[in-house]
Amino acid sequence: MRKYKDFSDLELINKIKKYDSRALEELYVRYSPILFTLIKKIAPNKETAEKVLVDVFEIIWKKAVNYDFETSSVYTWIINLARNKIVDVVKRSRNAFGVSKAYNDEYEDYFIIPELSPEIDNLELATAENIKDKVESSLEKLSDTQKYVIHLAYYEGYNLNEISEKLNIPIETVRSKIMASLNTLKDNLVSG
Repeated sequence: MRKYKDFSDLELINKIKKYDSRALEELYVRYSPILFTLIKKIAPNKETAEKVLVDVFEIIWKKAVNYDFETSSVYTWIINLARNKIVDVVKRSRNAFGVSKAYNDEYEDYFIIPELSPEIDNLELATAENIKDKVESSLEKLSDTQKYVIHLAYYEGYNLNEISEKLNIPIETVRSKIMASLNTLKDNLVSG
């Protein structure tokens, strides 16, 4: 009999879809360190990060059944899920929505559950761990301005209008700064 730690991510998710709690435990063991690291980078404090990590696995338990993992990787979906959840928490804390929108299943399905394009490269946990240093090195090569706009967009969840207002620059300038930053990051990854 195979041990859960030997199952692929896809096999674990398929078991979670059948409400196998042991599969969720194994997925937690496998993913909680990387997710907690990501969430902590965005969260205002450790307590919030810990709560969001638990929330992410609760969402996986409830919502994995609705997602087709045959076309995209479990890793990519989970990472984006965690990012969406913590960014939502941060945006709600700064009341970025004006009047707070009710957090319910419909809201969660639309704003938190990632819809991944089939055109993006799928990534697996082992590959991500192998290229982590290269990505960090590539990020370090960006200028402070480039790092800041990527931070505002990815880690704080600001949209183009909000970044434009925050930096007091035209929206087209923001758009070009983000595109230039992403292109430089891509070039650094390829050449690094």
